[in-house]
Amino acid sequence: MSRTGAEEILELVREAGLVRPRDLESAGLSGGALAQLASRGLLTRVGRGLYSAPDAVPSEHRSLAEVSKRTPRGVICLLSALRFHGLTTQAPPEVWLAIGPKDRAPRPDGARLRIVRVSGEARDAGIETHVVEGVPVRVYGVAKTVADCFKFRNKIGIDIAVEALRDCLEQRRCTVDELSEFARVCRVSRVMRPYMEALA
Repeated sequence: MSRTGAEEILELVREAGLVRPRDLESAGLSGGALAQLASRGLLTRVGRGLYSAPDAVPSEHRSLAEVSKRTPRGVICLLSALRFHGLTTQAPPEVWLAIGPKDRAPRPDGARLRIVRVSGEARDAGIETHVVEGVPVRVYGVAKTVADCFKFRNKIGIDIAVEALRDCLEQRRCTVDELSEFARVCRVSRVMRPYMEALA
């Protein structure tokens, strides 16, 4: 690999934050060069087929960026979305990721995953895109996340769902109308209504 090629790749990694071989190939560069640069200490391998600059300081949400880089169509959800939005102080030990009913589940590598399958309007509604370490991260917004917590209360516990609703309303992170709309989308209106009336 020429020095110019290596410098070009290193510059791309610094700009992008996290890079996969296919990112280089789409830029007309050799994806195999990433492993070579990592073996020389010029890049850090952070997971299978995922590299960063060696001096890059991981952010609090690095695991979300890693998962999003590997699964760009997935959406960060439930406990991971609560943490991202600052609605819980708990740091979940795995990344919660929503994918479609027929999507292939990503192979776990690096960050541990909890997969939730979502379909229809409930899958596509309420998605926000944030940039974490140069990586576009799709995450459900606050109101959608709270509604999802009630939808998947058997997986995460009703106490977490109620706490998320309380914190959301107290911090005025969204309106009652937004919560009602996403409760409808997630088909949990009857479940959420008594809690909303008690807390509003």
